[in-house]
Amino acid sequence: MTPFGAKIRALRCARGISQKEMADALGVSPAYLSALEHGKRSPPNWAMVQKIIGYFNVIWDEADELQSLAELSHPRVVVDTAGLPEKATALANLLAQNIADLNEEELSQLHLALKDILKRRQRNQ
Repeated sequence: MTPFGAKIRALRCARGISQKEMADALGVSPAYLSALEHGKRSPPNWAMVQKIIGYFNVIWDEADELQSLAELSHPRVVVDTAGLPEKATALANLLAQNIADLNEEELSQLHLALKDILKRRQRNQ
């Protein structure tokens, strides 16, 4: 499941809406919506994200969050390390080889650590 898929599923379930009801309202098939929720489709385009935002009638921060989550929800990520230091390639391969075995806590720790590193780097620029 992608972050975007998890969020729209949570919104849908919290409101007691079936996939079929939501799919009909958005003009998509229930199969598409299911695949989107389960991370078996690429993230929706901007227009579809806007339809979803409108469907749930969310504004401001929650709408921004949905847009950001859509951008971060590519289920098949390719990391091109050509021309980068060997440690970049080693890191990308290490993660690719082991990500399926990490539990939620370990994933959260890695995510937070990387976010902290990137924030510090951004502040220093």
